[in-house]
Amino acid sequence: MFLNGSWFLRQVGVPWLAYIKTCFDWAMGGCMHDLTIRNATIIDGSGGPRYKGDIAVNGNQIASVEPAGSLAPGREDIDASGLLVTPGFVDIHTHYDGQVCWDKEVTPSSWHGVTTVVMGNCGVGFAPVRPGSEDELVSLMESVEDIPGTALHEGIPWGWETFPEYLDAIDTPYAVDIGAQVPHVAVRHYVMGDRSYDEATEHDMAAMRDITQDALEQGALGFSTSRFYGHLDKAGNLVPGTNASAEEMCTIGEAFENVDHGTIEIISDWLENADELKWIEHIVRTTGRPITTLTGVGSKEIWSLASRLEQDNLTLRPQVGARPASILMTLEGTINPMRQHQAYREIEKLPVAERRAKLKEPEFRARVLSEEKMLPRNKDAVRMMNNYESIWVMDESLSYEPSTEDSVAFLAQMRNQDPLEVVMDTLADGAPLLVMFGRYPGHLEGQRELIADPRSVFGLSDGGAHCGVLVDASVPTYMLTYFTRDRKRGPKMTPEFIVHKMTRDTAELYGLTDRGLVKAGFKADVNVIDYDNLALHKPEMVYDLPGGGKRLVQGAEGYKATICSGVVTYRDGEHTGQLPGRLIRGGKL
Repeated sequence: MFLNGSWFLRQVGVPWLAYIKTCFDWAMGGCMHDLTIRNATIIDGSGGPRYKGDIAVNGNQIASVEPAGSLAPGREDIDASGLLVTPGFVDIHTHYDGQVCWDKEVTPSSWHGVTTVVMGNCGVGFAPVRPGSEDELVSLMESVEDIPGTALHEGIPWGWETFPEYLDAIDTPYAVDIGAQVPHVAVRHYVMGDRSYDEATEHDMAAMRDITQDALEQGALGFSTSRFYGHLDKAGNLVPGTNASAEEMCTIGEAFENVDHGTIEIISDWLENADELKWIEHIVRTTGRPITTLTGVGSKEIWSLASRLEQDNLTLRPQVGARPASILMTLEGTINPMRQHQAYREIEKLPVAERRAKLKEPEFRARVLSEEKMLPRNKDAVRMMNNYESIWVMDESLSYEPSTEDSVAFLAQMRNQDPLEVVMDTLADGAPLLVMFGRYPGHLEGQRELIADPRSVFGLSDGGAHCGVLVDASVPTYMLTYFTRDRKRGPKMTPEFIVHKMTRDTAELYGLTDRGLVKAGFKADVNVIDYDNLALHKPEMVYDLPGGGKRLVQGAEGYKATICSGVVTYRDGEHTGQLPGRLIRGGKL
């Protein structure tokens, strides 16, 4: 009773407990915990209410969670008084497939409390690959995910052919845990070669099934495919497999019938199509494996299917992001409206400061405004660059919930300017422009409702990808700062709910049952957060990829410590140099 501190401690007072336990640990030697986090406000990932407590960590596991003030300091101790403690965030939608070859910190995700990433999304990746065809996979990743090809060429050592060989190659230490899905595009290209854009034969389908099964047996966390018309190669063609038949998809799905793990990720433009939903439902019912589909506000049928399957204890989770699909336009980024004008193209390789100065010159501005536009082949790009009602000036608050008054169209009308003049003024001043895909209704209520829906799963950070237009790897911080604390244009959500959506909920979808909770016996992946002072930094373009490749990044402050596998990897935003992360092999936790 004495050591457990029940009746006695209530009599003498909790403050005595630390002294008593310290004396005991000193006397017993070797009984101290490896790490203690004391006096914390714990949001444990379950969705339940927060509580005060102490956390003991031994090795890579949480040994116990005790009442606040119950534990003596461990060999390493964190005083979490006034701080939130959460599980490490589990990001299931990233594209670090190449970056893990050169970046052991896996940034910027690790800057935002993420301790587990799942890559190989949207059907693209780097294995399997025929020797000599590596450049084609690089080209597809560059065009689909906007990752500089120079970085991929210089940073990836290659040397593998099969997906299991790729897993072996990346099975090295990291600051976070990583897991990989086998990508449809790479599998199709491996099997069909130059025919990969064509319809698959029965022999092709069987080969793709067998490759997928082998990948799953050796540790792939799942399989991903793209059926999205916005994913084009450099020639403007839909990526291989976009129009794959239902027979092909169902044949590949057979790979999951012979394994006891694996999740299927589908990005599709056809989720309102009865035939598309039919084969998706067939795979779920025949394999019992979960499927996640990328969706939005308008995809009613996929939500209905998710509900029907749930009644039979089957899993289909529509995947939603922190905000509607959007991009940032900057002078250093991949896209902005001036790129449609010859005058701008003549100066776009100048240093940024010189370009900003040029945008303020009356003669240059007049030339841009007088020129006929050179429209790109990609219809989405045309729409993004010319629909000024859907382009907003991002203010100092970095809001992704702008009002109508912030749109370029509205500002142009108020200033009696051409919208392109507003664009030039904004970019010349160094502010980014925010572009929303689809119809933005002037608020994020639709997005909040999707996130709040128990059928949805949180994803779409695209960490490691869209280097010239996105900083969405920062969304864990955004979710905590904006949707639980700072939002003024609609209802907020509780930190308890958001933490659950980013930890236990995402972990379970991919069978990562050992993490996502602050609970005894679970993996010691933990964040210690100064919630009141948690903040995002401004997006900035850095040139730190191999070959001087560029990427937009966004830092944060307020993470007092991030812990992976019981080891402190970040303190006050600075990497400690520790690399306790590992490759996760599906079915082998």
